[in-house]
Amino acid sequence: MDLNYDDPKVKQAMEIYQLLTAIGKFTAKLAKKNAENFGLSLQQLSILNTLLAFPESTQQELAERLVLSKSTISVGIDKLVNMGLIERKLSTEDRREVKLQLTLKGEELAKKSSKNAIPYQAMIYAIEKMPEEDIQSLLRIQQELLNHLNEYGY
Repeated sequence: MDLNYDDPKVKQAMEIYQLLTAIGKFTAKLAKKNAENFGLSLQQLSILNTLLAFPESTQQELAERLVLSKSTISVGIDKLVNMGLIERKLSTEDRREVKLQLTLKGEELAKKSSKNAIPYQAMIYAIEKMPEEDIQSLLRIQQELLNHLNEYGY
């Protein structure tokens, strides 16, 4: 499909895309800084925080939640196991399945990083300047946009 750059919908789509990209880059930069403050990569901190929120996830579940390949997740998991932050545990329901869980050290670090999460602090700062109705509209519209994008597929 060729885009007609004179079409107002194309211009709107470009503007939305550029704004979402700018917000994503800004928050990713803050998240990376937060991870580095704890001596971790952004991916490693994401794994820890996901396991804090969803204990005993499998590698596949982590990959799906973080939208990363299983091989990428596997490298991150191996490093975190070697650092003593997570451990592998055989599932009691299915012995072929390995569950991942935070060690005490990993849980403490994840909680500490969440407590001092720079991206969340920045977002809270920004939304505190907005009316609640606008925040709810933003959430609803972004979810709707994501749903439509998922319908489009690829």
